[in-house]
Amino acid sequence: MVIKTNNLNFYFGNQLVVKSLSLEVPEGSVFGFLGPNGAGKTTTIKMLLNLLKIQEGSIHIFGKELQSKRLEILRQIGSLIEQPAIYTHLTGKDNLINRARLLQVPIDRVEDMLALVHLKDAANKKAGAYSLGMKQRLGIALAMLADPKLLILDEPTNGLDPNGIIEIRELLIKLAKEQGKTIFVSSHMLAEVEKMATHVGIINHGAMLFQGSIEELESLSQPMVQVETDNTADAANYLKRSGYEISQVTDNYLTLPFTSKDDTAAINASLHNNGHKIYSIGKVQKDLEELFLNITQQA
Repeated sequence: MVIKTNNLNFYFGNQLVVKSLSLEVPEGSVFGFLGPNGAGKTTTIKMLLNLLKIQEGSIHIFGKELQSKRLEILRQIGSLIEQPAIYTHLTGKDNLINRARLLQVPIDRVEDMLALVHLKDAANKKAGAYSLGMKQRLGIALAMLADPKLLILDEPTNGLDPNGIIEIRELLIKLAKEQGKTIFVSSHMLAEVEKMATHVGIINHGAMLFQGSIEELESLSQPMVQVETDNTADAANYLKRSGYEISQVTDNYLTLPFTSKDDTAAINASLHNNGHKIYSIGKVQKDLEELFLNITQQA
């Protein structure tokens, strides 16, 4: 595990905002840290980056205890907390050169980072004139300058238009797949995280409600067969008489539990042979948003 916390608690005054939080982030994963605004995501991230002092519990990163190995660990982490810290009066390239000198990183890394985040054409443009998406990409380039093993991003797509969101998503997937980085990204944009995360942790009111792989999350809900036909009520009654369990019937669809591809084909053939028109049939599963709502509502 690149990140492993044990029973983290954090108080603001008398209010407990992070409750017995035990995180496990596998190496090479894109870990989506999910929760509504005020769930405790940013507070947790600030503890991971040693911006807030641990009050109770422990944090291990790269297998080392954060408090005792702080400098050694933080040198291997790149971060972007909400908005990138950039000098708007400098060009994108000069921002990177300035940071490279500060970190004592070879200056030739600057060109590599500009290429990585697709900002070479805007390298000599003032950063203050960048779009929000370009600023976020510059922020990720700044975070990547020292070639960190772990990238921690807090709401990196906040305020971006659809094109900007897609740009950041594709960049993060590329960093994980092609460069082997571990990426820890907090967000409340569930549909967006679903498109890039390999693992998720769901937090609400400071407590972890679920963590594991996307496959483990999906396994919490039974897959269904959704059938679109010319008369859903008649089709549902026919399938009931044939021994099938019907889960839901609407004007447009009927659904029943998925058991296998062969069984789905048999349902299709049976309805067709009985004179029903099948417009579509297929396996469907709850998306991340539905699973998130189920988990938080049950809690």
